[in-house]
Amino acid sequence: MLSRERAMFHPFEIACCGLSGSGKTTLLTRLLHQFRNDGHEPGYFKHGCHRFDIDRPGKDSFLARQAGAVTVMIADPEKEAIISGTHRTISAATAVSEACDMLFIEGLKELPTPKMVLVDAARAILPMVEQGAVRNVLCLVHDGGTEELERFGLPLFHRDDIPGISGFVNGFFTDIVNSLPLFGLVLAGGRSSRMGTDKAMLNYHADNQLVRTAALLKGCCSKVFVSCRQEQRETYGRHQLPLITDTYLDLGPLGGLLSAQRRHPEAAWFVAACDFPYLDGAAISTLVDRRDPFRSATAFQLPDCKRPEPLCTIYEPKSRLRLLERHGGGDDSLSSFLSASRIMAVAPLNPGVLCNINGQDEMDAAIKSMKKGGRA
Repeated sequence: MLSRERAMFHPFEIACCGLSGSGKTTLLTRLLHQFRNDGHEPGYFKHGCHRFDIDRPGKDSFLARQAGAVTVMIADPEKEAIISGTHRTISAATAVSEACDMLFIEGLKELPTPKMVLVDAARAILPMVEQGAVRNVLCLVHDGGTEELERFGLPLFHRDDIPGISGFVNGFFTDIVNSLPLFGLVLAGGRSSRMGTDKAMLNYHADNQLVRTAALLKGCCSKVFVSCRQEQRETYGRHQLPLITDTYLDLGPLGGLLSAQRRHPEAAWFVAACDFPYLDGAAISTLVDRRDPFRSATAFQLPDCKRPEPLCTIYEPKSRLRLLERHGGGDDSLSSFLSASRIMAVAPLNPGVLCNINGQDEMDAAIKSMKKGGRA
């Protein structure tokens, strides 16, 4: 009864379906409250067959907001409305996918979204499940009577078992997370104008920065690619590393990331610039261990710095739409994207690992320090 379909509204989405009066809103508001208490920022979407009023006391959208939904979307055949309380500037196009960690959908039982089905007292929903009119059913939620339900071979939950249902939903989302590949991307496409020579080819260690950074990422990423310009392919290709040449031109690091996301939109990308000679395996592991795939990115941020470090960051698949939207609006800064998005900010154990080397004097000082066994 369950097949993995492409997400329709959000990478982490689940619907609560049932006939009118089965208790969908009550169950969802309790789940929203539970997930908000667990530290998430959930969203809520309801598609109704009738004209609606939004955010009025007693209405479903109002109850969802009261329960903890940070983004509420409601629609009928005539109109739709979105309320977002994230305090971040976002458009309607990305309000659902970017502004909330996961999306709880009320209704839309005909769509192939993964769903919990609330079984009504008359069991009138069961023939629809049995005949395939309601598909991608994850579990059945009942009012206490389990007769006729065991034959479906699905997990069964009492509607008041909120810990059990929320644990099941969280496990479903965790399975999605585990299915997302984590790829590495060495950013080496810069022109190194301040350095005067290609920073990727510099040797602070036994290997040059291109090879060394790729090796660090290989410790946690299933695949590692080098981001470069077309004219750099011959030079970097000698190192037997797969290349992704820029298809978004003259955008700096954003162009490299968007080109990688275009190639593999299903993947999360651990981006690391090639000019961090002090970067080490401990720092890489710290970021991976603290990763929150429900947010747009996981990034290092120094305690005394207002902005996260954009060039040693894990960007989740959901970040792509927002990055494209910001690029279309003329903002190509990864740093400003991180500052304006819901991310997991991580303090590095050794802040010196984020010391990037851009000039000749800095390079000479770093090489001298490393020869003495020093750290940044």
